[in-house]
Amino acid sequence: MHSNKQAGVVFALVGLVGCSDSRDIPENQPVQMSAKLESFESCEKLESYIEDAAVLDMRASLERSKPSYWQGRGGGVPMDDVASPNAPNAGSGSGAPPGSPTSPGSYTGTNNQVAGVDEADFVKNDGTRLFVLSGQKLHVHRSWPAESLRTESSLSIEGWPRQMFLHGDKVVVFSEVYTNPSEAGGSSGSSGAPIGCNYLSLCVAGGLASTKVTTVDVSQLSAPQVTGELYLPGGYHDARLSGGSVRLVLNESFAWPAGMRWYPDYDPGLWNDTPRLEREIDALKNTNEQLIRARSLSDWRRDGYFKQPDGTRVPVAQDCRDFHRTNAPTQLGYVTVASLDLDAAVTQAPGRTTLVAQPDILYANGGALYLTARHWWWWWESGQRDYTYVHKLDLEQSGHARYVASGTLEGHLLDQFSLDEHEGVLRAATTISWRVAEAGNPWGRIETTNRVSTLRQDGNRLKPLGRSEDLAKGERIYSARFLGNKGYVVTFRQVDPLFTFDLSDPAHPRKVGELKVPGFSTYIHPLGDTHLLTLGVQVAENGDWRSRSLKLSLFDVSDLAHPREAFTQLVGSPNSGSEALYDHKAFNFFAAKGLLAIPFTDWVPSYSGYYWDYFVSDLRVFRVDRATGFTPLGSLSMSDVYRTHDTNRWNYWYQPYVRRSVMADDYVYAISDAGVRVSHVNQLSTPLATARFQPTVVY
Repeated sequence: MHSNKQAGVVFALVGLVGCSDSRDIPENQPVQMSAKLESFESCEKLESYIEDAAVLDMRASLERSKPSYWQGRGGGVPMDDVASPNAPNAGSGSGAPPGSPTSPGSYTGTNNQVAGVDEADFVKNDGTRLFVLSGQKLHVHRSWPAESLRTESSLSIEGWPRQMFLHGDKVVVFSEVYTNPSEAGGSSGSSGAPIGCNYLSLCVAGGLASTKVTTVDVSQLSAPQVTGELYLPGGYHDARLSGGSVRLVLNESFAWPAGMRWYPDYDPGLWNDTPRLEREIDALKNTNEQLIRARSLSDWRRDGYFKQPDGTRVPVAQDCRDFHRTNAPTQLGYVTVASLDLDAAVTQAPGRTTLVAQPDILYANGGALYLTARHWWWWWESGQRDYTYVHKLDLEQSGHARYVASGTLEGHLLDQFSLDEHEGVLRAATTISWRVAEAGNPWGRIETTNRVSTLRQDGNRLKPLGRSEDLAKGERIYSARFLGNKGYVVTFRQVDPLFTFDLSDPAHPRKVGELKVPGFSTYIHPLGDTHLLTLGVQVAENGDWRSRSLKLSLFDVSDLAHPREAFTQLVGSPNSGSEALYDHKAFNFFAAKGLLAIPFTDWVPSYSGYYWDYFVSDLRVFRVDRATGFTPLGSLSMSDVYRTHDTNRWNYWYQPYVRRSVMADDYVYAISDAGVRVSHVNQLSTPLATARFQPTVVY
């Protein structure tokens, strides 16, 4: 079979590139304006496609390592493409269980983008029970009444717990587990020897990532019980929960064969002899290709498995016809949407749909899930414009995500809020960048503009329906939000234009208003139909960083044509920050009480010389009113908690600054890796109760 595959790749590569040893120098592939996904008819075709793509990628990468490649392009490294910066609260707590704070809307849940679609996070609560992932443990709390906050139990979770869902009396935890490649049936490290991974090293040396789904029965808070353990290949990317159906998105980087090399063996004279070096690189391409072709599909792909209580493994295989290839050029990898029915038996195999591509942005509502992937260039060239491919999966079936359509967008998306589906129309806010030839600069310079586009499904295509005028040339999008027939986009260079859009005619999305204010907003939250509550950064028009601080704004958009910044609140020093600037789940607005809580950090000058006197981490709470603006209510600090642990314990799994919050009736809970603390909103500096966590020690 390998001889047939060898012939197949020659055909594939010649089709992608020109003549004259085209396998060594693949040309840039054109943007695919009629993007689509195609399933594989057989495992043999899946294997051939993976190996053809791997050979092409490997040869292009090695070609870029030749001195002649860079010398022909000015000898320097090009500037990167422009990169992204990093309804009332539709939280999971839409109803109140018995014994909870006064009923519906009396507590906050996860700050979700779409009402009825829960987003996984490391904190979940239902008004009386509070669950927190910290280190390698699930901490289980009784959280109501507030003054009785206490830890009922904790449960060790294998691997690196990332996020979870709460569904009735089930907690479903997603953790990343890294295994020795030889144990997982995959490749070994680049040296040819199996490389193991542990939690501390995060397997940067070449281990294989799996996502473990641990189902926990929490009907008895003092004795949580693991009821299911499912392992799926790929690292955790994101997840959504609608009804009882989880859509778990996995990202699996491409695993190269053992023995693959990306540069010739060291020889003192080799690097001074360019012709010889390039011959060695060409020989290395051929050697690597032989290693790639020698593999079988079982080497490229791993099956998942259930782990039984006695430790035995029950395989969970995936049909090759559930894999899809794109007709558009994207980077090699795998993105899988696994569908789990939480109301079914925990041993029911998940349905899986896999794209042989690298994932980018995920947006989901109750009926559809959209995955995007950016167009991938082999080489940088003047005149290039960036594009994004969008793939739609239908979520009608609880146990399967079915591919239905694809489309192409000019530009790139900032985050999930750049996409929204409304009445069958997909709206997208994109920043478009392109390279312009410039004398003396072989790479050219980057130009940008921005727009809102609409697409509608027609058969298996997401066809362009309309687009707005281009706006804010030279800037890029920092935040976006679509709400019904309205849209809002913030761009930035030195000032922050807020653009308002009328989307009532999807074929003609129309910019109707613009407001320029200093700084920029990174998150937009609806406050009814007439106001926007935003968080961002205040920056002087002259760019002086000493004027920098966090900035809360309340925009009146009751007249779309004339938006105005009604109120602002500056918070902190030039060194201040908040996780809510780049993660909307850290932004907590309690609509029923008009309260806003954001985690806050700062670095304040001090003459004591003691580290903790410089560092500030707390929860800042504000009352928000459309008529009066912002009223600071104070801060809920946990400094005495994190001061008890030396800074050398801080690391990627233990960062005890305040990161999340929950509000219930008139009580505010601050949550960190160091524990949970609760205070009355009118006495934030006087905690009622604190539940402390011990930092995880990992060897």
